[in-house]
Amino acid sequence: MGWPTERVIKEPFHFICCDLIIIQSAEGSVKHVAKKPSNTEKDSKRNAIEAVTQPMEKAIFAARWILAPFYFGLILTLILLLNKFIQQFVDFVWIIWDADFKDTELALLSLLDLALLGNLVLIVVFAGYENFVSKIESAENSVDRPEWMGRVDFSGLKLKLIGSLVAISVIELLKDFMEADEEVNDGLIWRIAIHMVFVISGLLFAVMDAIAARTDRIVSESRTEK
Repeated sequence: MGWPTERVIKEPFHFICCDLIIIQSAEGSVKHVAKKPSNTEKDSKRNAIEAVTQPMEKAIFAARWILAPFYFGLILTLILLLNKFIQQFVDFVWIIWDADFKDTELALLSLLDLALLGNLVLIVVFAGYENFVSKIESAENSVDRPEWMGRVDFSGLKLKLIGSLVAISVIELLKDFMEADEEVNDGLIWRIAIHMVFVISGLLFAVMDAIAARTDRIVSESRTEK
């Protein structure tokens, strides 16, 4: 059964019959004749798209495991730091009896520096692995699980990193001041400048995170009111 291409009517119409969509203008001429896609065709197109996108999305999601060797390598660096700590501790034990207060304080600062560096590596390993790779389910019910573990997001990780860097920089500055002569050299000035950069960066990170948290809270409250 054919459809007429010319029909004089007073009003435009949009007629759907079976799989055909006929749109006719007020002048009486057919402007568009199209085939209405059936549900079967839509499902087949959707299945074809999913057949391509699902493997890609699974591969992208599985790519996070590429970071796992990085964190395992950082764990191995903790063993190297422990070796260096033991060496300096043994040296400290040998000199403690004959060393003056200045040498004792410098040796203690060196040990503190290594301890803070180990803490920094551990924070990166725990927080980075849980944020970007996978949850550490084996420590979920452990009594020794740190309170901050699993609660540090990317913003918190940045603040902890910059805080550890500031603490390490303070110790290095204190060692330089104790070892420096009466004159302040260029190296010490550069260390002070770098330390101030760390401090200012930490403050800026904290301000930006506070603004972002406040914005998210306002958006969530507005959505709740709606």
